[in-house]
Amino acid sequence: MTTTSNPAGIILNAAGWLFGVVAMAIGIINMFWGNDPGFGVFIFLLAFLFLPPVNAFLKKTTGFAIPQIAKWLLGFFILWASLGVGELFDKIHLMLASL
Repeated sequence: MTTTSNPAGIILNAAGWLFGVVAMAIGIINMFWGNDPGFGVFIFLLAFLFLPPVNAFLKKTTGFAIPQIAKWLLGFFILWASLGVGELFDKIHLMLASL
């Protein structure tokens, strides 16, 4: 749990929330406008690992928190898979065209 006396923790929490929400949005776009909804569900579920309450829950129940390096690698994988291989920008264009 972070407090105002730990500014680095506050920044990490904010970054976790930001990337978690962005990854969830990427997952939703892939679920409904992609050709592989399973991939979108996979990305959506992985996004939960970045949310601070999920990490706190894992630490409380199992005594193990996800290491920061694992989050960095997972974040890189999500961005690489969705931007490079997953053609996210094309899917966003399809999404906007269907509205």
